[in-house]
Amino acid sequence: MAAPQAEPPQAGPSVPPPPPAVAAEGAATGDKKEKEPVVIIVIGMAGSGKTTLLQRLNSHLHAQRTPPYILNLDPAVSHMPYAANIDIRDTVDYKEVMKQYNLGPNGGILTALNLFTTKFDQVLGFVEKRAHTVDHILVDTPGQIEIFTWSASGAIITDAVAATLPTCVAYVIDTPRTTAPATFMSNMLYACSILYKTRLPFLLVFNKVDAAPHDFALEWMADFEAFQAALHAAADNEGGENYMNSLMGSMCLVLEEFYRNLRAVGVSAMTGQGMAEFFDAVEDARKEYEADYRPELQRLAAEKAAKADAEKQSSLDRLMKDMSVSQGGASAGAGVGVGGGNPFGPHAPLREDGWDDDEDSEDERIRQQQDDEEEADAADELGKQDVAELEFGGREHTGVRWPRPQ
Repeated sequence: MAAPQAEPPQAGPSVPPPPPAVAAEGAATGDKKEKEPVVIIVIGMAGSGKTTLLQRLNSHLHAQRTPPYILNLDPAVSHMPYAANIDIRDTVDYKEVMKQYNLGPNGGILTALNLFTTKFDQVLGFVEKRAHTVDHILVDTPGQIEIFTWSASGAIITDAVAATLPTCVAYVIDTPRTTAPATFMSNMLYACSILYKTRLPFLLVFNKVDAAPHDFALEWMADFEAFQAALHAAADNEGGENYMNSLMGSMCLVLEEFYRNLRAVGVSAMTGQGMAEFFDAVEDARKEYEADYRPELQRLAAEKAAKADAEKQSSLDRLMKDMSVSQGGASAGAGVGVGGGNPFGPHAPLREDGWDDDEDSEDERIRQQQDDEEEADAADELGKQDVAELEFGGREHTGVRWPRPQ
């Protein structure tokens, strides 16, 4: 008797595989939605701790096993606590630029940045090659904030990066030096000008919160009356109200809309405090870029392409009109044109033998001229006896001598 065969295990209800078209569409969607790295452009006044903050961000990302790609655009920095993937100092010698162009420190930084910008397309090519391997790209800028923010080279770099990858601007503020209402308002005006200059997602980064908490700044941004109270207290300490206090109070009202949609985080480049909140704000800035900035960029690119196509078509129309091929111009001439069988415009057709009548007449003129010259050469030279003597008044005057005029 044969042994009973074991029954195969019963599997659950099988799910049919998706159709090939659906699978291909899903793969395409996955490739299209591949996450791009976000570029963080770090801007701030000299002494606000930009380079130290960049080192802390670099350390934090390495600890998370997601090392960033770093660009240094400060040609005058003497020491960096981190290794930059692309360093402007490897391309442009800041001190040599000052010597050759006879410039001061600020002029040397600006000229070095301008020279570096002429090759920024190559820099962007290196960044794009590494874009799929990193999650964050950090950009350190010069301490002279106006050089990068308001120069043509700074605008070119910012626009080029923002047109390629999701980008946000992190404005670093020295918190201990911002406790006075005047310095706080100065920093806010700087931040507002940078926001409207770059038109990119913006982060206010209050650095050095280990030395001075930034709670007062958040309160002043959220409550106009709290700032007014601090302003009056400062005025009392300075001996009464003055023009500057009144101006700062008015500017606070102007900046109320600016504060409303602004992200602000407190960090410490020394202790690492606030790193998680910082990168959460960066992720929100990425979403804002995808929702607002990228569609606007695509719209501007489409308008530019449409304008270029319109100019190209206009040039082509003018060319066709000049060649009399456009409508209305090809029918000029007698019996030729659109209905005359000559597609090359109002010109007389050629003869059947392929030669032009004008060419034949020209040849005939040349031959006639040659014949005349040959006849002139063959004619006998006239002698003196062949020339009749001139007659005056119908009579011969041979041998007559006329008096010489006086």
